[in-house]
Amino acid sequence: MTDDSHDDVGPDAETGPLRRCVASGESLDPRRMIRFVVGPEDRLVPDLAGKLPGRGIWVSARRDMLTKAVGKHLFARAARRPVKVDPDLPALVDRLIERQCLDMIGLARRAGAAVAGFEKVEAMLRKGPVGVLVEAADGAADGRGKLRRLAPDARVVSLLSAASLADAMGREGVVVHAAIRRGKLAEQFIAAADRLAGLRGMT
Repeated sequence: MTDDSHDDVGPDAETGPLRRCVASGESLDPRRMIRFVVGPEDRLVPDLAGKLPGRGIWVSARRDMLTKAVGKHLFARAARRPVKVDPDLPALVDRLIERQCLDMIGLARRAGAAVAGFEKVEAMLRKGPVGVLVEAADGAADGRGKLRRLAPDARVVSLLSAASLADAMGREGVVVHAAIRRGKLAEQFIAAADRLAGLRGMT
């Protein structure tokens, strides 16, 4: 079993070693990238948690970079062996990261660190700063301005549908507004949301 130690390309004061994107050649913060490993039967596997064994192959969290890596067979070149790659890899990774974001919201809800609905989010904001405001991508703009004024420095994520937010929060119908308290869960959610935004060309 090998690790990524030979992939390190330089130190970063806050996040540790940078990683080199096989598509662009850029050395980037791994939080802005997606790690892949070659799994059983030589199949390429997205490693969103960064914990799977094996040599990591890193790609910028951008749809054009993933498309380039697939089209030019860069995963096989990096792995130095044939690799089976899903031809629709960018869409697959988008779905997986969106699911990761929703799972994190559900985890925060179960931990008592997330609330949903305008009134509950407003109440949380009035008690103090939050880690992140989550707004439904397909929700009406009404109410957003007031909540943002209560938290002008908060990160705002508007990538998920109202129906999927409701499901993550264990509610029926739709959820337009949600918030996660400051802490590790909020930080992990923001990191995943940043990758999703990159894939969708929203950064």
